Amino acid sequence: MPSNKSVSDAPISQFTNCWILREHALQREDLWVREGKILDPEKLFFDEQGYADQQVDCEASIIAPGFIDVQINGGYGVDFSQPSEDVTAGVSLVAKKILEHGVTSFCPTLVTSPPAVYHKVLPQIKVHNGGPHGAGVLGFHLEGPFISLEKKGAHPERYLRTFRSGGIEDLMEAYGSLDNVAMVTLAPELPRTQSVVRELCQRGITVSLGHSVANLSQAEDAVQHGASFITHLFNAMLPFHHRDPGIVGLLTSDQIPGGRTVFYGMIADGIHTNPAALRIAHRAHPSGLVLVTDGITAMGLPPGHHTLGQQVIEIQGLHAYVAGTKTLSGSIATMDMCVQHFKQASGCSVEEALEAASLHPAQLLGISHKKGSLDYGADADLVLLDDALNIRATYISGEEVWRKQA
Repeated sequence: MPSNKSVSDAPISQFTNCWILREHALQREDLWVREGKILDPEKLFFDEQGYADQQVDCEASIIAPGFIDVQINGGYGVDFSQPSEDVTAGVSLVAKKILEHGVTSFCPTLVTSPPAVYHKVLPQIKVHNGGPHGAGVLGFHLEGPFISLEKKGAHPERYLRTFRSGGIEDLMEAYGSLDNVAMVTLAPELPRTQSVVRELCQRGITVSLGHSVANLSQAEDAVQHGASFITHLFNAMLPFHHRDPGIVGLLTSDQIPGGRTVFYGMIADGIHTNPAALRIAHRAHPSGLVLVTDGITAMGLPPGHHTLGQQVIEIQGLHAYVAGTKTLSGSIATMDMCVQHFKQASGCSVEEALEAASLHPAQLLGISHKKGSLDYGADADLVLLDDALNIRATYISGEEVWRKQA
């Protein structure tokens, strides 16, 4: 028999003794959750029962929205760009492991690959909510193959592509489908890019600029056609030059359509970006900074040789190189490490560090009405942290999915 219980009968959880990140400030108040959503306590007291069914003592923790990683290539021995494995099992393993780093939603990222890889991998993973089984999947981030030869980085040259028709046909030929795709990284200087950017944006897919030798004018043109993100700022793009700052110049461009924010990813692992560059970016455009791990197979594993798509990667300390070179190929830092390093290196506030891993990526993907904030009605995806921003516990839809063992 279907239940006739009203929403008001659903149990209410009250998180007490905590500091809540709300409206860009840490506020000393309780957090109320019902049916996986954040509840307005005023409505609760005036309209309904006025008490909680369950109380959670947070022991003076900070409660922030769950972290969202929009660029992660794998980890813990899993490479999302390797179709030979059971793709679903691989994504599930990473989804489970990143809970301990505060990540409640993510975009599995595929690096430049042959069409057969996309055609095999993409249909196997659907957008789905997180839970005790692991972080939720927001859709794929396809980084390439429509990128610059000169700035290919760790992407294999033989699989790079250009836009021959400038239409959806090029994308379909490469990817097979755009279902369950959240973001595409491309180089805006490639011929016939504008129509592709427009087409992707019309389908609700975020367009990111990266692995590119674009000048500022080409980058601005892409943004005017709908692009809204920069993939790992400073890495795999022309260095800033005072006469033509290239893609980096988007941070202070006066050619951005009114009211729009250009977001940019930063790998705050202390290796990909010098702390001074991190500070420059943050001070120039703080509201656009999105922390990403760019995590690869070797994240969570000991040093040695691992894969990234079709390349062999060598881990030396915290550096991940294409084997036999000094080309960096993603990171082995976890999201909580990036949050801590960003705060320490930039001198930003605790609130800014946490929002760069939660609110900003949610705004980028157009999901900030339900993810990335603790506003009333939002999903109760939460991370509990101590004052040093170490993760104490992770919740998805108000349910504890990971807790640090005492």
